Amino acid sequence: MRGFLFDAMMRCMYASFREFYPFYLDEHRDRRCRRMHFLGSWLVIAAAVAAIATRNPWWLVAAPLCGYGCAWIGHFAFEKNRPATFRHPVYSLMGDWMMFADVLSGRVRI
Repeated sequence: MRGFLFDAMMRCMYASFREFYPFYLDEHRDRRCRRMHFLGSWLVIAAAVAAIATRNPWWLVAAPLCGYGCAWIGHFAFEKNRPATFRHPVYSLMGDWMMFADVLSGRVRI
């Protein structure tokens, strides 16, 4: 049994973020899901700015709730898949911000 689990885990691993990002984009084919991610990223930025402007650290609690909340709504309501965060938390977070930058630059459409 251990061999089977190990093999399954190894198939889910990515050697680099560069290798992971195409998978990440494939998990976000629905434009509504990408829009929810984009909104969530903006809300994270807004919460961070609010925390600095008001010197209220509670905004930092709101930041991940806004970001992940919007993203997970996008996955469960529109994409109908399981967020990559559950399987690849670090690369998924990196993917969120890379996709955000790609939307701003026009490489990914929402």
